[in-house]
Amino acid sequence: MSVPSPRRRSVLYVPAINERALAKAATLPVDAVILDLEDAVAPEAKAEGRSRARAALESGIFAGKEVVIRVNGFPESGDAPDLLADDLAEIVQAGPQAILFPKIRTPADVERAQSALDHHFADESIRVWLMIETPMAVLRIADIAAMAEAEDTRLACLVMGTNDLVKDMRLPSTPSRLALLHALSASVLAARAYGLDILDGVYGAITDSAGFEAECLQGKGLGFDGKTLIHPGQVEAANRLFSPSEADLAEAMAIIAAFELPENAGKGVITVAGRMTERLHYEIAKRLVLRR
Repeated sequence: MSVPSPRRRSVLYVPAINERALAKAATLPVDAVILDLEDAVAPEAKAEGRSRARAALESGIFAGKEVVIRVNGFPESGDAPDLLADDLAEIVQAGPQAILFPKIRTPADVERAQSALDHHFADESIRVWLMIETPMAVLRIADIAAMAEAEDTRLACLVMGTNDLVKDMRLPSTPSRLALLHALSASVLAARAYGLDILDGVYGAITDSAGFEAECLQGKGLGFDGKTLIHPGQVEAANRLFSPSEADLAEAMAIIAAFELPENAGKGVITVAGRMTERLHYEIAKRLVLRR
């Protein structure tokens, strides 16, 4: 069984320009932080945002957390400012765990992202995360996720940008997310097919704790590994709801113990607590215990 990826139950966006928010995020029990140089930083403040993100990385305040930098997107025309190149030139040498690329549409965009990191001599340990936030990305999601099969891939995680999807699909915003279910499920399916982690989008109503918990449970039910967050008050619920329950852990431990009895060696199906249990359940149980 392969080593599981880091836990990504709670992944908090932090504006790179906001020193107070950076310091606060370092104290929170989040699994990962995304230092945002894109939407959260005004055009005139991009350079300052880069400097603050790099300083935060180099200070070591996020020790024990996965640190991801969301960069600006590829320039859309030849005369547009190349904010992405400026971001990477400033950031990659500070050693984030990953770079999150926005507005991905096609596999060619994934190739451009990886080539951009190579061009800036990024250490091979730096992973690529991708925002899935355009209708075209959803239509091409299997091909995008399949880039993880390349021998030299950096691709590790997909991140749903549900607000942008709602906007571009011209959808009304509803608690059920019914109109988004195809996009969400197709993206989870593609991630699982190619061994990637995948994170659900943000929940904007920061004072609606009941609505947030309901959306976490929906996302967990759809198969997401965790949720992206926009407020410190969302961290506890995300960690709790995307962790296995005590009952789930107890069941998993019982399955593992049963399959590892000498008399069950090599068996494909056994009975555990009165239920027929296959070896695939043993593999599921081991994965669950490793990610508790």
